[in-house]
Amino acid sequence: MSDSLVIIPTYNEKENIEKIIRKVFSLADPFDILIVDDGSPDGTAAIVKSLQEEFPDMLYIEERKGKLGLGTAYIHGFKWALAKDYEYIFEMDADFSHNPNDLLRLRAACQNGADMVIGSRYIKGVNVVNWPMNRVLMSYFASAYVRLITRIKIRDATAGFVCYQRRVLETIPLDKIRFVGYAFQIEMKFTAIQYGFKVVEIPIIFTDRTAGTSKMSTRIFREAFLGVIQMKLNSLFRNYKS
Repeated sequence: MSDSLVIIPTYNEKENIEKIIRKVFSLADPFDILIVDDGSPDGTAAIVKSLQEEFPDMLYIEERKGKLGLGTAYIHGFKWALAKDYEYIFEMDADFSHNPNDLLRLRAACQNGADMVIGSRYIKGVNVVNWPMNRVLMSYFASAYVRLITRIKIRDATAGFVCYQRRVLETIPLDKIRFVGYAFQIEMKFTAIQYGFKVVEIPIIFTDRTAGTSKMSTRIFREAFLGVIQMKLNSLFRNYKS
């Protein structure tokens, strides 16, 4: 059993799932994978189950009924990981927008003293490939907006490529994380910083998916925009103890 678990939430990722699993397992260092599938009607879960025969004790799947949201999928995965003996716990997309080779860099940064490491698109300019300009601007200025409201210094607050030391997820009360869309990513970073953990960004190149469809929506963006203000206000009345 590896000390590192990569959590990959899925919904209709049949075009990508086998390729991403095989790529992670091809890395020089061992990583286990947990797929959290929200009842994909396209057969994503069946593909994963067939691969479990080839990768026993490395590949796991948790199936949920219905599309319950990115944040709840990760919370489910975090709790699963904490029940096991994993020291490094990762968030990663299924669609190759995050380069699996960078898992090694994220873990190395955690091993060198960081509590939470973010694969950042914006720490060195704008490292995004194949996104339309309106999507780039929305993402970039969303992080600027988060910095303005929360006063945290994270350049890529909505990043979804993250490595956590186990102790971070043991400390954060996961049942109190309220956002379910991409605002979940903001809330996890903000909360980790409030608890005094060392959060580090390292540069990555983000490449938009070439297969499957994006899960972004206006509702998800609105949750993030309005929720950041409420999150900051709530934090003024909350006692953070690590």
